[in-house]
Amino acid sequence: MSRKLVLVGGGHAHVQVIRALAERPEPDLAVTLVTDRLLTPYSGMLPGHIAGFYSHAEMHIDLGRLARVSGVALITSATNGIDRASRHVRTTDGRKIPYDILSLNVGITPDLSGITGAGRHGMAVKPISTFLERLDALLTDAARPDGPRRIVLVGGGAAGIELALALKARLRDVATAGRPFRIAIAAGNRLVPTLNAGVGQRVRAALARHGVTVLDSFHVVDIHADGIRSEDGRFVEADAVLLSTAAKAPSWLAETGLATADGGFLSIASTLASITDPAIFAVGDCATVIADPMPKAGVFAVRQGAALTGNIRRALRGEPLMPHRPDRNFLTILMTGDGSAIAGRGAWLAMAGRWVWWWKDWIDRRFMRRFSEFRREA
Repeated sequence: MSRKLVLVGGGHAHVQVIRALAERPEPDLAVTLVTDRLLTPYSGMLPGHIAGFYSHAEMHIDLGRLARVSGVALITSATNGIDRASRHVRTTDGRKIPYDILSLNVGITPDLSGITGAGRHGMAVKPISTFLERLDALLTDAARPDGPRRIVLVGGGAAGIELALALKARLRDVATAGRPFRIAIAAGNRLVPTLNAGVGQRVRAALARHGVTVLDSFHVVDIHADGIRSEDGRFVEADAVLLSTAAKAPSWLAETGLATADGGFLSIASTLASITDPAIFAVGDCATVIADPMPKAGVFAVRQGAALTGNIRRALRGEPLMPHRPDRNFLTILMTGDGSAIAGRGAWLAMAGRWVWWWKDWIDRRFMRRFSEFRREA
């Protein structure tokens, strides 16, 4: 009988597993993808899409097509549980899907509990698919003469910076005379705190050049219908508030009996396998490597793809799993919305220019072509 690999979620790591196993199949292995969305967004292209550089199709991987050309069975449904004793995945439409090896790449949900009013008046950036639906509505409203004009992004990290500049680029030609858009970033500590000082200087200069206001040391505690308030009492008016801050794991993971870390993220070893159940892998934002926790960023999920594929193959063969050691000193490239970009790495490397944007664009398009143009050889 065929062994059964079930992939829950069509994230950055799982699409690589699907392609790799189609290129070099494992004997007697049946692969099933379980997902409630047939289009998976590539986070690296989100700012470019918002700025108008990429279409909706260009920044999404068509999971239906990828599964079809890869020989993978596709079940379109959300997952809401795992029966580890009988090794079945449960879906919201009542199905039970058997597995020998299971991998979870199910992303995150926003954690708005630390900010009063965030759930009612804020717009979380994650998950991206939901955010894009709400953003489209915001942009439609913004096109009206009496539409929203004051937009604040909460979070001074790389994601917040790119989104602010992308929105500024997108809305540049929309504003009605006399009612310009005002975009601000509420930075809790400092801008891009995980990147070096040279990158920070270039980021601040780009924001100033494009008229994006930086609210330094602005720790948001309340969001109201008409603005945001910091813990030191400052109030800034806003018509729309976007949050690129804290997140947590999907709630159903807590009911699986698998060990979890802070935020409900699945606790995994450096091999990407659950520390509770070696038949279950977890990757991307939904999991935390206990020995070496990493930031929740798409770049890490992308880099887990090859390691996950290798360890799935080893698990199928009964071989010891290999640890995955991600490089913390990775290159970060931030789009500025004007055909340029800022890049940084480590403690000192920082550069900016149009050529940096061309480089990022080439990297991102090449990644997407791996799936949009893939066809399994007969």
